[in-house]
Amino acid sequence: MKKVCTKLFILFAAFALVAMPAAAYANENVIAKEPVSSAPGQQQSASLDLAPSARSAVLMDADSGTIIFEKDSNVKLPPASITKVMTLLLIMEALDDGKIKLTDKVPTSEYAASMGGSQIFLEPGEEMSVDEMLKGIALASGNDASVAMAEKLAGTEQQFVAMMNEKAQQLGLQNTHFANCNGLPASDHYTSANDIAVMSRELLKHSEITKYTGMYQDYLRKSSEKPFWLVNTNKLVRFYSGADGLKTGFTNEAKFCLTATAKRDNLRVIAVVMGEPNTKTRNAEVSQMLDFTFAQYMTHPIFKEGDTMGTVKIEKGAVRELPLVAKHPYSILLKKGAATKDIRYELQIDQPLKAPVAIGQSIGKLVVYQGDQIVKEFPVDAPQSIGKAGWWMMLKRSFGGLF
Repeated sequence: MKKVCTKLFILFAAFALVAMPAAAYANENVIAKEPVSSAPGQQQSASLDLAPSARSAVLMDADSGTIIFEKDSNVKLPPASITKVMTLLLIMEALDDGKIKLTDKVPTSEYAASMGGSQIFLEPGEEMSVDEMLKGIALASGNDASVAMAEKLAGTEQQFVAMMNEKAQQLGLQNTHFANCNGLPASDHYTSANDIAVMSRELLKHSEITKYTGMYQDYLRKSSEKPFWLVNTNKLVRFYSGADGLKTGFTNEAKFCLTATAKRDNLRVIAVVMGEPNTKTRNAEVSQMLDFTFAQYMTHPIFKEGDTMGTVKIEKGAVRELPLVAKHPYSILLKKGAATKDIRYELQIDQPLKAPVAIGQSIGKLVVYQGDQIVKEFPVDAPQSIGKAGWWMMLKRSFGGLF
């Protein structure tokens, strides 16, 4: 009888453990590191005379999102084909999510084929792979290819535009609204230089995009009698060292626009100009913006892409722990020559973190300090979905080691 009572006591204790919150894990979810770096560079907008001919401009460090320079960067303006940065972002997300593959065939509707302006001259009924469509959008700024991909992903361009606006809201773009997926002139279609920089930064998190945006030339319909030669509308990818994207734009209303990116010595910069008078001035002013940044700044890595950031405890999850791996580089921007001795960082996870956890769900932040001062905060999202553990799994965990 005594043994039976003892076992019943253990059983009740086990169920109590199952129901107990994971408060004991709280301290394990904060991972502190010793100092590794130094203070970030300061914004110098007030003293810089960059992009004097642009209607609006912004200069951003791609890894940290730090704004180095801005000029009327929140003014709502027509973006022309820079609109396609958001189109490309949704395509890359669909590829990552497994909704489409690069080898998938994309049919061309009569509506897609009817697009004017920049195009790759798709014929109604013609099929190209997603890979080829990406080249057509990134290099030739194909309006027809953009609509064909929009219809592939959402059924109609209208539904795809709704997805674009939803993504803009998720990114916190307060001065952006899309009316189409290619940037042809339309009412209620606008964005800002700052919002373009933010969406460009998000697109660059998909590192494979520069395979397309950084290509200077290629061909479509290679096996046909009339191969179509593609030449990148962004000439900086050929003539500026380190440039590998991102997107040009022009309409009579928008004038000449560009969101450019270049990378040197692990420092990736995004430069956006809108409303430039001509391509020569646009390219010259963007080159000057990039030159300034590479001359004045350096980047200090916190995590490289693929680095292990830590392990998070999941309360009542199908798995007990969720490993966090850096999906993209995490770094801070420093002035060249800055001291690098008192930077530390912490991974701060929301408490308690209970299952179920959805992929992409915000679960905390990576906080970078200089001494006691916060230098930068990066959001941290769940890299995968974690379902709830079943009662039998919880029971087995509770009894583990007791018998």
